[in-house]
Amino acid sequence: MSLGVDLVPKKVCSLDCIYCEVGQTTKLTTERKEYIRYPSLIKELSASFSNNPDPDYITFSGSGEPTLNSRIGDVISFIKEKKPHIPIAVLTNGTLLNDKQVRRELLEASVVLPSLDVATNLTFQKINRPELNLSITRYIQGLVNFRSEYQGEIWLEILIIPGINDNLRDLNALKEAIIRIQPDRIQLNTLDRPGAIADIRAASMNELQQIVKYWNLAPVEIIAAATKRKNLKAYRRDTEEAILETISRRPCTIDDLQKILGLHINEINKYLDTLEGEGKVQPQWQNRGLFYHSQ
Repeated sequence: MSLGVDLVPKKVCSLDCIYCEVGQTTKLTTERKEYIRYPSLIKELSASFSNNPDPDYITFSGSGEPTLNSRIGDVISFIKEKKPHIPIAVLTNGTLLNDKQVRRELLEASVVLPSLDVATNLTFQKINRPELNLSITRYIQGLVNFRSEYQGEIWLEILIIPGINDNLRDLNALKEAIIRIQPDRIQLNTLDRPGAIADIRAASMNELQQIVKYWNLAPVEIIAAATKRKNLKAYRRDTEEAILETISRRPCTIDDLQKILGLHINEINKYLDTLEGEGKVQPQWQNRGLFYHSQ
């Protein structure tokens, strides 16, 4: 069981990635501040610690870029003080790691999972649609610098979109960047569901395997397909049934399901991935966003 911690409101991010399952970025920025106030975060964490069993790990992720919150280091320190035995994972796009202060604030985390989908500027602009002040050169250098300073594990996630970042030029540039960054793990991923735009597709397992073979780097792992997630202990049938029952009454967006069921957005994403892979739900773009229908 994981405890998710959201440090910014939905879609406050330094990137506006075309594949983002949360939707389009509503505030594109690199400005760091207390988007969610520190006292409020500590109050929620303290209540969770008092009223629930200890989670297996605590994850900073949510629906925006967590390092944009200027108090992330203080929140990590609070958790380490209160629950030193619980590992802390930070899921980040990595764009702010060129800031020495951000790197310093993440040093107490157990594992940091940055993403890096491209290593060329043209494709960076096309796939990640960054805030104007960001450059791919500083982005990669920040990851390299963090590797030299950080004693924990770095798991680098790379998402492949066929026809955009799977050409030889981009794959070769990514390989060079990976060698410089020296992550402990490389996680190769692709779309599970439609992203922020509709006309992109997922890479096949064969396409991902060909990339792994071409790179000839270790260790590279292909993220398990959504239909295999039911083998995980964290997968609960009652949650699946609640989602199916809700959308059978009326189609819902992820936001709708979050409000109705009170689940963390990452949990909803996990179940929708699986249900869509099994053909039990169908996504459809409408005026208000991406809706999920029962099949």
